[in-house]
Amino acid sequence: MTGTIEARLAELGIELPEPSAPGANYVPFIREGHLLFITGQLSQWNGERRFIGKVGREFDADEGREAVRLAALNVVAQLREALFGDLDRVTRCVRIAVYVNSDPDFHGHSQAANGASDLFVELFGEAGRHTRMAVGVAALPYNVAAEVEGVFSVG
Repeated sequence: MTGTIEARLAELGIELPEPSAPGANYVPFIREGHLLFITGQLSQWNGERRFIGKVGREFDADEGREAVRLAALNVVAQLREALFGDLDRVTRCVRIAVYVNSDPDFHGHSQAANGASDLFVELFGEAGRHTRMAVGVAALPYNVAAEVEGVFSVG
């Protein structure tokens, strides 16, 4: 289905990865009423894990931002899957949580998290503005640098 958000993706030259299948006993998304909860998505492209290591050690802040953006692209891919291809059904990005696998001395988590925040605003405009949590963690699955989850209001 081609809509406004799909046109925006094309205009920005953004390709989405294939949505990943759950790696354990959970589901990639759940819709409850008008809210759609997307499970944490990693910094990977079509199953190939990227940005392996810690921000502040193997990666600088800009690379951390790119890792977060990649994880956020996976969130959008899951959104598209959950909405049967119609991203125009997203009425609001309500809240995101960004987890940055970081060195203990790295303190730029919020700057890295902008990789997701900026993407959602680029795609959804004002409806992409959201509340946010950005934290550094000691480790993430497969030692990837970033994980992003989100809650979206959908029609």
